[in-house]
Amino acid sequence: MSGIKFGAVATQAGVSWESLLAVWRDMDVNSNFESMWLMDHFVTSFGTAAGAEGPCMESWTALAALAQATTRIRIGILVSGNTYRHPLVLAKQATTVDHISNGRLEFGLGAAWHPYEHEVYGIPFHTTRERLERFDEAVQYIKLLWTEESPTFSGKYYQLDEPPYNPPNIQKPHPPILLGGGGEKKTLLTVAKYADASNIMGTPEEVAHKFSVLDKHCEKIDRDPATIRRTIQIPLYLTEDDDFKKRVLQGFASTGGTTVDVAARSLLIGSTDDIKEQVQAYVDAGVREFMLAQWPRFHPDALRSFSTDVIRKFR
Repeated sequence: MSGIKFGAVATQAGVSWESLLAVWRDMDVNSNFESMWLMDHFVTSFGTAAGAEGPCMESWTALAALAQATTRIRIGILVSGNTYRHPLVLAKQATTVDHISNGRLEFGLGAAWHPYEHEVYGIPFHTTRERLERFDEAVQYIKLLWTEESPTFSGKYYQLDEPPYNPPNIQKPHPPILLGGGGEKKTLLTVAKYADASNIMGTPEEVAHKFSVLDKHCEKIDRDPATIRRTIQIPLYLTEDDDFKKRVLQGFASTGGTTVDVAARSLLIGSTDDIKEQVQAYVDAGVREFMLAQWPRFHPDALRSFSTDVIRKFR
């Protein structure tokens, strides 16, 4: 049971800067959470135009300020979308935050998935295949900048021609690289080749299967699977209101095109006792770090209750 870690995904969606700053400072000082996370989106919706009109601050700018406003927690973005920034820009942003935070950055990266904001802002979305190819190259590109002096790289999309890179990161050899996504043929292979941590979503059964696939990729490239941290992003709804639970589960089932039963097994929902059982099911599936997400915005009281009543059981 020991070694299970928990992070709170208290994002910049739908809140004021003052509210975001207050909850991060509070969790840094008064909670049992090991990490805090933002998201990397420019609108508040979950992939569509519906609900997209709320306030949503840019992630790396906010993270830099939150790095200086906190002292204990590890910090990160779950996860940066590779389509939004050139890998050099992203690498420099990450290194800068690593310095501001005195080495507390977790570097999260994904291929990007949000079609609506790409469309309305004119950001090239590319095909799924191209996004995954760019993602794989971007991870290589950034790792080379962080680990080699004057590196070279000749990819299909990105190139390096012996550039300088200064300052280096505080963390050695670099901030932990956490890659988001559960695609079994491409994404998990990229994780096996380059990542320090894998972040996925799903039911306990789905998660266990994804980790099994990751293990097989590691075996093929002769990497020890135990060197990759197993993490999950999972929605948290701490409530004893049955009507509210029903509405949440129906909403997730409709959005995900699945059943209410599957939705219920993909969330942490219910009383603290219910949630302890649900967390244990994921621990049994191989999860060692939980990133607790709340949509459409975070609820500090629920995070405080989870920190006090749930985390202790798994320490």
